[in-house]
Amino acid sequence: MLLEALDGDETVVFTAAAGSVQVQVEPVGRWFEAYVKRRNRNVSASFQELEEEEESSEESEDEEFQLEECSMLRTLDPKDWKNQDHYAVLGLPHLRYKATQKQIKAAHKAIVLKHHPDKRKAAGEQIVEGDNDYFTCITKAIEILSDPVKRRAFDSVDPTFDNAVPSKGEGKENFFEVFASVFERNARWSSKKHVPKLGTMESSFEEVDNFYSFWYNFDSWREFSYLDEEEKEKAECRDERRWIEKQNRASRAQRKKEEMNRIRTLVDTAYSCDPRIKKFKEEEKARKESEKKAKAEAKKREQEEKERARQAELEAARLAKEKEEEEAKQVAQQAKKEKEIQKKAIKKERQKLRTTCKNWNYFADNEADSVKMMEEVEKLCDRLELTSLQSLNEVLASGSKEDGKAAVENQVQEVNAQLQREREAEVQARQAARSAEQASGGGGAGGKGWNEEDLQLLIKAVNLFPAGTNARWEVIANYMNLHSNSGMKRTAKDVINKAKNLQRLDPLQKDEINKKAFEKFKKEHTSVAPSIDNAVPSERFDASGSDGNAAPWTTEEQKLLEQALKTYPVSTPERWEKIAAAVPGRSKKDCMKRYKELVEMVKAKKAAQEQVAAKSKK
Repeated sequence: MLLEALDGDETVVFTAAAGSVQVQVEPVGRWFEAYVKRRNRNVSASFQELEEEEESSEESEDEEFQLEECSMLRTLDPKDWKNQDHYAVLGLPHLRYKATQKQIKAAHKAIVLKHHPDKRKAAGEQIVEGDNDYFTCITKAIEILSDPVKRRAFDSVDPTFDNAVPSKGEGKENFFEVFASVFERNARWSSKKHVPKLGTMESSFEEVDNFYSFWYNFDSWREFSYLDEEEKEKAECRDERRWIEKQNRASRAQRKKEEMNRIRTLVDTAYSCDPRIKKFKEEEKARKESEKKAKAEAKKREQEEKERARQAELEAARLAKEKEEEEAKQVAQQAKKEKEIQKKAIKKERQKLRTTCKNWNYFADNEADSVKMMEEVEKLCDRLELTSLQSLNEVLASGSKEDGKAAVENQVQEVNAQLQREREAEVQARQAARSAEQASGGGGAGGKGWNEEDLQLLIKAVNLFPAGTNARWEVIANYMNLHSNSGMKRTAKDVINKAKNLQRLDPLQKDEINKKAFEKFKKEHTSVAPSIDNAVPSERFDASGSDGNAAPWTTEEQKLLEQALKTYPVSTPERWEKIAAAVPGRSKKDCMKRYKELVEMVKAKKAAQEQVAAKSKK
């Protein structure tokens, strides 16, 4: 331990000081008792010291307090002791709930020495016998105030306490002066010590939030048992005592509820009038606005960065595409140039071959052989490539006529052999396609027996029932079964497979089938049966229209006919003459015959659709 330095001297440590070490100390004796009290009350040692200082200050105040004797003491009614002010009776109206037990006992002792009946009787004063003397009020006052439970009940209904709550108008004018005293006054009911203060305009947000959190969760010890109308001790039986207790509990709970509503109203009013809350809300709003603005700006910058990156990517892609297009263009130009060069070279070699063969009369002695060889030479010009043509021309230019003839004949044989191989491959491909077609058509009758009449009927049905027709392929199959003379029953699957095979046919074969179908149609509609050569024309087909136009109807003529049929209804006199006049190039007989064909086609279409609908219902 260092010695205390004298005045003017300095204390110097010449050796290194040891580090601080935490030592566990166990309290014993009166210190252990103090420790247990602090632990049970959850307070620190410094807080206990403050309480001890407060107790010592209270003891010092006990020694200095002065009594204020009640001027109305002698006039009090002992029977109405419950409505009296006990603190005023004992001469402690200025201390009230702050008075200590020592002060209360001292005040009682002083007032008893002065107002005791024996003292007054010895002084010659007239004394009222029994409990009717005002001294009973002093006895009741000390009885209430000396008992902690009864004193708390009386303090809860202190007649001098102001329960008023300021209005919003009063609070807005001068908030801190109005509400500070109100909260300080109501803080006496708190079960917790150290009630937070209202603070000032400069208080921080944490302090204000702590203040309102405390008061919104205010725990009051105030109770109203002192105001019980009935005393259970006066009950004559147990049932009456229970009834009194029930009534008292109900009235206490009601008053407690009203008290908590009063505190809540006080806190709500203060919160709504507090200028600091308004300031905090404005600051919070400004902060949120700034955060929102910063967030929007950050998002905008991010979008701008993305847009710049996207534009850069697009620009890079555009430049790369332009570069690729330029390279492709250059490659195409180069290929075009090479192709042109090769084309010119092939043209030159072909011309050279033709000229050489022509000069040698195509290696023939007569006109027929010359023409035949000319055809073979043209075939060589069409089939041979540039290198082959160049090699052949070199042989023709360097060799004799016989050598040239042999070389040309050799090339002709190779080209003909190549053409023969190509034809054989094409025939095999067609046979394979036909075999696949038969296999896909099924093994039943639907995959066989497609003659030219059935094919023509299928093409007609496909055109008659275009795409979009309800149950199109079933309708086409029924139409063919109604109008086919082959006796084969076709299903929708057979019709679909055959239509697909027709689509895969060579265009020349399609044209041939269509041509045959048109020729058959023309033959059926232009020829007249011999059995009716001598028949008299009916009224609808008179002799005046015997010279008809056998050409197929065009789309424009069909539209004109349909419009004329709408313009001239059945009731129109000389209807068919007017219709024929509306269709240029067509006679009355042509128009009537075409109308009959259209009616038959519509009837057949409806019948096929009705059959499909009936099958689907079944």
